[in-house]
Amino acid sequence: MAFAERLMAPLAQLRDKITGPQLSLAQDGVLQTHEPAAPHARDTTPVSTDAGVGDLSIPCPDPTAEERARDIHQARGLKLARLDDWTRLSAEITRTGKARQKTLGGTPVADLLAFGARSDVVSAAEHALISGRPDPKAPLMAGIEALERVLADHPDNPVIATIVAQTHMDLGWAWRGTGWDVEVPLRNREAFSAHFDRAGDILMEFDPKDEDSPLLAAAHCALITGRGGSVREVVSRYDMWMELDPKNARAFRAMGTHLLPRWHGSYERLELEARRAAGRTYDLWGSGAYAWVMFDAIAQDSEACARLDLDFFLDGLTDILKRASDQHTVNLLAAYCANTMGATPTGHDETDYIRIQIAAAADEIVREYLTELHPMLWAHAARGFDNGLRVRCADKFAASGQADAVRYLSQLFRRELAAGKSVVFTDDGPELQSG
Repeated sequence: MAFAERLMAPLAQLRDKITGPQLSLAQDGVLQTHEPAAPHARDTTPVSTDAGVGDLSIPCPDPTAEERARDIHQARGLKLARLDDWTRLSAEITRTGKARQKTLGGTPVADLLAFGARSDVVSAAEHALISGRPDPKAPLMAGIEALERVLADHPDNPVIATIVAQTHMDLGWAWRGTGWDVEVPLRNREAFSAHFDRAGDILMEFDPKDEDSPLLAAAHCALITGRGGSVREVVSRYDMWMELDPKNARAFRAMGTHLLPRWHGSYERLELEARRAAGRTYDLWGSGAYAWVMFDAIAQDSEACARLDLDFFLDGLTDILKRASDQHTVNLLAAYCANTMGATPTGHDETDYIRIQIAAAADEIVREYLTELHPMLWAHAARGFDNGLRVRCADKFAASGQADAVRYLSQLFRRELAAGKSVVFTDDGPELQSG
């Protein structure tokens, strides 16, 4: 049966367009990012707070700079897709992908361009499916069918194939949601399967290693973890992604999550693959890959946390900071330790012991490495780095992260502040000054 028929063919075609935000773009397109100035140009207004007798002051350069940088690249992809300039879009994704170009926060630019290119179609479908039971007249097919026609015109283009496959997977998840299988209506589960089957048909024609494409490798990982596969297949796909882009911590983190028993793995396999990743990438990360693989898994799963090799994990955090001491990474790890792992106790004694030890590591990270505050990371850490989280107002979200961070820092330096000292964060870290 044809794909469209399997996906409820009677649905009408999409007519209304979703209008995205209009953003100014430089002539060089993907190369323009509104990112903060270099760390030495500390011309930002510090965040200050009266904390007892003394005062705490830490620079906070543009709290939403990373989000706006992502928006610029996504808008570029969206613009080129709306202009049907798929040749240029493909060339820019290929160029930035082969250069492994990333934002300051570590997000691959190729991923952002590809997301922008499919965002109209995905947004329209998500809007129609927001209740989980779309109107029978809802035009759900036109957008993806238009992309299929683009693919038909460029059958040998791996970038366009990846974008179309990613769109099918996004639409599949929009149909299914994140509930248990028994909670998902049969019609929705069938739509999910149909979209993922079509994505698989598209991706099977292209090999990530042959194309030297981390974007394609990530799509293969999304496919296998979405529609299912053996743990060996899951690991093989992630091994390829990590081999192609070993500096991309997201690959390690995603593998750890999908090796949990709730997905496709086991606690034993999670531990094994975390150690294997550390061994393969020791020259790059030291023990850091072990920490990256475990990063989200132990935050989500109490049993995985209780089984953690704590010393290996803490050594991994230290090795990451020795090799990637940029302030985005420093804030990410500090916020993770303090806000994610330092959250409300679980009631599981072994798990809570591990979490307390990891939370305590935030002290050294802040004192040794922190020079400025990135509030968005603290806000995401407080919510467990939920990938499905929808942020309606970036400024308010950043403000909540800033408040969390300042509370933590005030508590960390409470003795110094109570003694009348001021804590001022400089390029060399926190310094005590007389009041």
